[in-house]
Amino acid sequence: MVEIRQARYFVAVAEELHFGRAAERLRMSQPPLSQAIKQLERQLGCELLHRTQRSVALSPAGAVFLDRCRALIRQAEDAEIAARHAATGRGGRVNVGAVASAFSWPLPLVLEQFHEALPDIEVRAQEIDTHEAGAGLLDRTLDWAIVRQTAPVRGTTATSLFVDRFVAALPVGHPAAGTDGPLDLADLSGDTWVWLHRHISPDYHDAMAAMCRTAGFSPVPAHWARSVTSQIAMVECGLGVTVVPAAASAARPAVRFRPLRHATATIELTAMTRSIPGALAERLTVIATQLTTAHTPPRHN
Repeated sequence: MVEIRQARYFVAVAEELHFGRAAERLRMSQPPLSQAIKQLERQLGCELLHRTQRSVALSPAGAVFLDRCRALIRQAEDAEIAARHAATGRGGRVNVGAVASAFSWPLPLVLEQFHEALPDIEVRAQEIDTHEAGAGLLDRTLDWAIVRQTAPVRGTTATSLFVDRFVAALPVGHPAAGTDGPLDLADLSGDTWVWLHRHISPDYHDAMAAMCRTAGFSPVPAHWARSVTSQIAMVECGLGVTVVPAAASAARPAVRFRPLRHATATIELTAMTRSIPGALAERLTVIATQLTTAHTPPRHN
């Protein structure tokens, strides 16, 4: 009979198609992992992986076995939740990570509906940067995350929740803050800029940079933020101008948000889970998808 430990080992190798990366993901050395997979193949009496000196590929039997292993792991996680519920009257815990702006929208609505459906589930939340989500999911310190658009991470699944356009964020005393209608981004070329570190959210940073290049300039950042919320707070302090996703433009008395003329760059809000997410993470993704489809974020000038 296949053990959960064997299933986890095989899923890691099958998804990475590289024993070294799979061993790193499992936080173990490579030789025991290779031996465990060979033992599994002997146990099953068939080849699960085609190996050469340069590559690893799934065999037909391995592709079928991968689906069954994922289901087995999911059932084991669900069994743990059920056991906790039977023993304590509580339904378990889910660890949620989110970028700062998601705590304004849509996370409050998602958690409200989640609590209504599953009142016995404990939710533990933490603020994260986009680049931290993949590692947190793989080492199981996170079960579910909301981040800005990110590159695929092996062993995880990303679901797009909302595609947003950028708006300009200006201090209220800025010359362009007192007018309505779309703003030409080029008009801000000579301003002092608030910027976001690329390692925090590479796609977000690159979208900002691409918009400015398209508008004919490359800003020289004077102030650096670690989140969209911090960007807006720095603008509120009068330090400079920036661009942020429209969904993050919650009302601030000292900030004026202006739409951008001709700007086509977008940024996605994304839900991330492990490739085998578990029932609670799946429920959060379903709720978030339904809510972001049915409701748009609040917009403010």
